[in-house]
Amino acid sequence: MSKLLVKANKGHGRVAHVTPKSAGWTYVGFDLHRLKPGESASGETKDREVCLVFVTGKGKASTGGKDLGLLGERMSPFEGKPWSVYLPEGSDWSVTADTDLELAVCSAPGLGGGLPVRVIAPDDLGQETRGKGTNTRYVTNILPEGKPADSLLVVEVITPGGHTSSYPPHKHDQDNLPAESYLEETYYHRLNPPQGFAFQRVYTDADADGGRALDEAMAIEDGDVVLVPKGYHPCAACHGYDLYYLNVMAGPKRTWKFHNAPEHEWLMKA
Repeated sequence: MSKLLVKANKGHGRVAHVTPKSAGWTYVGFDLHRLKPGESASGETKDREVCLVFVTGKGKASTGGKDLGLLGERMSPFEGKPWSVYLPEGSDWSVTADTDLELAVCSAPGLGGGLPVRVIAPDDLGQETRGKGTNTRYVTNILPEGKPADSLLVVEVITPGGHTSSYPPHKHDQDNLPAESYLEETYYHRLNPPQGFAFQRVYTDADADGGRALDEAMAIEDGDVVLVPKGYHPCAACHGYDLYYLNVMAGPKRTWKFHNAPEHEWLMKA
């Protein structure tokens, strides 16, 4: 199995755990908690900032002794928009499930920005349609570049069955602004219906002899996490199975400037 593919535990509690150390990088952390009603998850942000994303279900959230109320409303990631909570460094948090709950904990280094805790309601989230034809996908911006955070960028995408996404292939692995930014990235994948599968390839440019420093093609199943330390990272959803993914990105500068694979850039103009 590819070292870039993290299989979530099928039980409940914390079922996926990605740290900078386990991923072999510097910035992005990602945990996933699956909770039954009455079960809780909690943590401390320490020197990191966190975005809690209520992927599915409802739960009562609190931080620093303050009750944030009952958050979440959708029961499937393929409908509606999520509730989220932004937590700066030095915070503690707790969520107790009111229904079956899937809670993503997205983290990156805090930079002392002094930002306040904030609840991010579905009505606060912008949505956009990207691509055309069988490259159409639907994007919900949870913590985009234009909203306050120190390092984190968080977005979710739905790709209909038979469509491609993160395509034409692009990368963001060079700290070379304004042309390209360096951003590590995780993909948390869901399938509808859940017995389906999709594909994701993570690869770098070919050298003079045609070899690639990284070239991994993975079959993605419901609940899988894919690590993108560098390179291009397109996805393909199979006919009959819609693909959802939650992206977490972070790097030395909080901006998303990507570089298209030159051999496929003609697709942007087609």
